[in-house]
Amino acid sequence: MTPRSLLKGLSLAALTWACVAGSGASAQTTGPLHVPSPDWRDQVIYFVMTDRFEDGDPSNNNQGKGEFDPAQRGRFSGGDLKGVEKRLDYIQGLGATSVWVTPPVENQWLDPATGYGGYHGYWASNLKAIDRHLGSLKDYQSLSRALHGKGMYLIQDIVLNHTGNFFNYGSEFDPKDPTKGYVPYPNSVPMAAPTQYPFSLNDPRRKADREAGIYHWTPDIKNLSERDQELNYQLSGLDDLNTENPVVKRALRDSYAHWIKEAGVDGFRVDTIFYVPPELMTDFMYSKDPKAPGIAEIARRTGRENFHVFGEGFGMDRRFEDKVARRLNNYMVGPQGEARSPGMINFPLYGTATDVFARGRPPAELAYRIENMMALHQRAHLMPTFLDNHDVDRFLSGGTETGLRQNLLMMMTLPGIPVIYYGTEQGFTVQRAAMFANGWGSGGRDHFDTTSPLYRYIASLTKLRRENRVLSRGTPKVLAGEAAGAGALVYLMQDGGETLLVAMNTADHPVLLDNLEIGQGPGTVLQPLFAMDGKAPLLVVGQNKRLTTELGAQTGAVWRVTKAPPLSLKAAASGLRLDPLPSGPITEPTLMVRGQAGPGEMVKLVLDGNLGDAQAIQADATGRWQAKISTAAFVDETITHRVTAYSAKSGQATEAGTFKVRPSWSLRNDITDPAGDDTGPPGSAYAYPTDPSFEPPTMDFQGVRVSTAGGAVKLELDMGAISQVWGPQNGFDHLSLTGFIQLPGQSDTGARVMPNQRGDLPDGMHWHYRFRAHGWTNALFSHVGASAAQEGTKTGPAPSISVDKEAKRITLIFPSSSFGDQADLTGAKLYLTTWDYDAAYRALEPTAGAYIFGGAKSSSDPKIMDAIGPFSIGAAPSE
Repeated sequence: MTPRSLLKGLSLAALTWACVAGSGASAQTTGPLHVPSPDWRDQVIYFVMTDRFEDGDPSNNNQGKGEFDPAQRGRFSGGDLKGVEKRLDYIQGLGATSVWVTPPVENQWLDPATGYGGYHGYWASNLKAIDRHLGSLKDYQSLSRALHGKGMYLIQDIVLNHTGNFFNYGSEFDPKDPTKGYVPYPNSVPMAAPTQYPFSLNDPRRKADREAGIYHWTPDIKNLSERDQELNYQLSGLDDLNTENPVVKRALRDSYAHWIKEAGVDGFRVDTIFYVPPELMTDFMYSKDPKAPGIAEIARRTGRENFHVFGEGFGMDRRFEDKVARRLNNYMVGPQGEARSPGMINFPLYGTATDVFARGRPPAELAYRIENMMALHQRAHLMPTFLDNHDVDRFLSGGTETGLRQNLLMMMTLPGIPVIYYGTEQGFTVQRAAMFANGWGSGGRDHFDTTSPLYRYIASLTKLRRENRVLSRGTPKVLAGEAAGAGALVYLMQDGGETLLVAMNTADHPVLLDNLEIGQGPGTVLQPLFAMDGKAPLLVVGQNKRLTTELGAQTGAVWRVTKAPPLSLKAAASGLRLDPLPSGPITEPTLMVRGQAGPGEMVKLVLDGNLGDAQAIQADATGRWQAKISTAAFVDETITHRVTAYSAKSGQATEAGTFKVRPSWSLRNDITDPAGDDTGPPGSAYAYPTDPSFEPPTMDFQGVRVSTAGGAVKLELDMGAISQVWGPQNGFDHLSLTGFIQLPGQSDTGARVMPNQRGDLPDGMHWHYRFRAHGWTNALFSHVGASAAQEGTKTGPAPSISVDKEAKRITLIFPSSSFGDQADLTGAKLYLTTWDYDAAYRALEPTAGAYIFGGAKSSSDPKIMDAIGPFSIGAAPSE
């Protein structure tokens, strides 16, 4: 079969698999309640937020307490367990083999302290009852049987750390006296306290409750860096369980054993696991208590020898660091090798992959992450991987569809259990929008389209993984990861005698993959299995036992190393050579590169793999050649740059020469901003949201310094305060920075509207680029397609972000490629604003609420707490 027909066959097979799903309800296939555990390495999980997925029984939607309102993000929308069962064919057609549902247990429906609803399931009031909005135990059993009848499995989200928000503590909190400062919430809907013993013992003013010690009688977490607060204080007002108490431990084991025995659950995902001691997982899984054994034993009694449990340790590592990854590992394996949770969700891989595929960060960072996870984790294959979930912004809110497809390809070709969050396959950009027409954010239509491009693409990837077990059971070996910017990521997947090659290019230009050592002899053939763009060439290992080839812009492909007899290769003429480069860092704006080739031979000088900008050079009559390369745009002195001479005719490439650059930053602006003016536009009196986690002046600019190095820009923002109370990935929370850039000499082009901030730029300014950065998102947009409701066209790379909490400083560095590789940004205009963001810019009303800004005089008031500018980037200082 030819490469083209092989790829065509894959696409047709994937289409056939997808068509099994149809477009209607699932065919009912009843299976047993209890089934043996699968090999979890081979599973693909589909994660649904049950309330937002499908409404299978409208009669349970409205329980008459004001909790149901599909027009509001924070209220119940109507999805339920029958709805999930109704759409199992749709889920299976995607290639998913397991369904993970958010906690189905009885919940607090409305939190009187915030006005927000518990539609998501994480605010429990009874761990052994089904919430009425979602159905009944019978409905849950029916879903379980239906899944098992299709050869699929059920995973339930569980919470060990907390219940709902039924009490808190005020300013009078005294750790020695839990009655002081205690504030109950009798108006909680539909109950004032948990209904299940012993969690109902939640009032320390009662002696029996106080002595039972079921809760940590504590206020909200203020500082996540303090381990005592993380373990023992309330997360966002949720009542923190005393998980050191044997009574609590037994109640948790007993409660969740109930769902294995009565509903046939096959696995658990554990919420907020960093907020409980890691030792709890050993007790939860393996306790020998005869009255309430560990979960592993309960599952074994139902025939599940490998009941899977994986925890949510929310946190992302900085580039080339593994602090969070080591924390994850501590929840899987104790210091003496003792077993804890079988798996943990791979948040560090998620964070780095998002940086690379959505924000244009160098793939070398992802190469490090892959190597680190395999070296650090004994059970990396059992760690779920993801790119979207209910607690982070959707990939497509800041990334492109091409980046999403590459991220999916990576996820499906690396160890770990891929998790598809509902709606990713339909191109969702909103975190918790509904899939069904009557739910919140659905746009008034269903979204179960099995013909959508992303649905079919994911189906083709799950088929690739299913038919090539080396992808789910093998070990990766990284071959290349571009360090200087967007570019190539290449790795092998190996298992026994099976080897696949995976290559992706995140850049918008073609790249050179030079001298890849794939461990095969000359003439070995690599046959294409999959290509994002539907085509990939046959590859052949060269005479030097290395593979050199070209890879197109923003694409990805998979090849199989065949066992066919090697091809006979014509001996290539030798002589292509690169002279040694300087050993020290380059401080000049150019670097002279010299080398040797055949007399009169045409070669390409390739810098950092970029074939699109490669210089074409002809050697002289003696074979000598030379060329200058510009280093002015390089701003990271830690990066090792690579330069290679390449002959497209022969397919040969020299060994890469390497160098580093020491950039020279030039201070252009140093602007101070008044303290205490974080009250909205002039003449306004905006107020921060009232939730205690908002502590002014986190949105107050104090000043900005602007420096440039060629076309690169560094912004150093001095703030009134830096909040990290929610452990943000980017180092700051309770603040969203939005900035607008007008390119020099282009004042009559671009856009004036400030998307979603209700207003236009002041002083007639136009913008060509706009960035939006907050705790978990960092996105860059061009003005193309921008409107009052549309952010513009996603572009990149987004800036790198660093935070100095003590100095109250946030630093953003934009490489020159962020702004179209401008040679000089003198005269460019900037306008910087602050607000807060959670899937959207937070609401602004006349009166402030828990998560609502106050002080609005009209519905058109702009969402700007503080601003600097517009101002122009100053001229470079004279030499």
